[in-house]
Amino acid sequence: HILGQAAFMEGKGAALIDMVGIAQKNGAVVTHLKIAARPEDIAAVRVARGHADLILGCDLITSASERILSAASRAKTAAVVNSHETMPAHFAHDANFDIQGGALTLKIAAAVKQGGLHAIDATGIATKLLGDSIAANLFTLGFAWQKGLVPISREAIEAAVKLNGVGVKMNLAAFLWGRRAAVDEAAVRAVIGARIEPRRETLDDIIARRVAFLTEYQNADYARGYLGFVEMVRATSEPLAGAVARNLFKLMAYKDEYEVARLYADGAFAANIEKQFKGDFKLKYHLAPPILGRRDGFTGKPLKTEFGPWMMTGFKLLAKLKGLRDTAFDVFGRTAERRMERRLIAEYRATIESLLPKLASANIATALEIASLPDMIRGFGHVKEANLVKAKAREAELLVVFEGRPMMEVAAE
Repeated sequence: HILGQAAFMEGKGAALIDMVGIAQKNGAVVTHLKIAARPEDIAAVRVARGHADLILGCDLITSASERILSAASRAKTAAVVNSHETMPAHFAHDANFDIQGGALTLKIAAAVKQGGLHAIDATGIATKLLGDSIAANLFTLGFAWQKGLVPISREAIEAAVKLNGVGVKMNLAAFLWGRRAAVDEAAVRAVIGARIEPRRETLDDIIARRVAFLTEYQNADYARGYLGFVEMVRATSEPLAGAVARNLFKLMAYKDEYEVARLYADGAFAANIEKQFKGDFKLKYHLAPPILGRRDGFTGKPLKTEFGPWMMTGFKLLAKLKGLRDTAFDVFGRTAERRMERRLIAEYRATIESLLPKLASANIATALEIASLPDMIRGFGHVKEANLVKAKAREAELLVVFEGRPMMEVAAE
């Protein structure tokens, strides 16, 4: 909208543009924008196949779609694309959904002219600079403008932002930061303290960070139990220890009521809220505590209840009671979900221990997949239970493969 308005203002009211926005239900908005010196130079509303000069992509998945790339040409099309991987709605139905950003980026690069793709994490950078992900749109535009890909003056674009009257200060800043990034991305990243290629974590880093977390989560003894088990696996196989370090931690750091309270009350949540919102505001929390037992009469699924700002006081109190976890005084630990979570930790340890004596080069890949199965057990409540069923079924299959036994033999047992 702003770009089209700027093009119109550039021509001082002349019919320089033709613009149409196309939206899918619950999907992305795609705009065809044509800019010309004379109205008669624009013969059609849409950009024809292979005729686009620029793909200005604020969303990676949409930018790589067939309906967008069909307008690209290897002869003349350039693309400026926000490379940030934003999960689509499909992720709600498939916890293992992978955007495959690298593959999408290569797809766009193959459709435009040689060297014509400029991909930058506009969302990540703009959010850190300006505190709002929506700033990524003007950041992307600023990047494209500075690259000489938008035939409209800076003054016209800035005037359109002001005339639009929404988030003027932020949008002007985003446009400017996008221009700066186009000239020296490393300098812009330095401002936000982000390195282009961060140091790769070692296994020692992975373990140490999780030991520190588990100490805060419960206590030092709990963390030492984690560390001791991982080191035992490490004595047999370093790669397997890496998988166990990540996945045993995931099981041991399950989010029960005490942990949710701790994460809300440790100060980090309040600090993030203060960064994002200014002035007088009120927080409301939507929670579904198992002890309330509220369920939808039709689906049987838990219902959330709204709690006011006073809940932060409750979080602080509950966080201090984490020592009650898994004791006779743990009222939350008696629910079926909490008992299941504790059982999974013991079952995982037992499974990994059973693999170690039989570990060999022929079955290490299978062992790694078995050790990584907890990553499938995502979500809470009924979502987690459904994922657990899938993970256990997959585990049974993998254990057969690990043992090297034919499926017919297992079926006969």
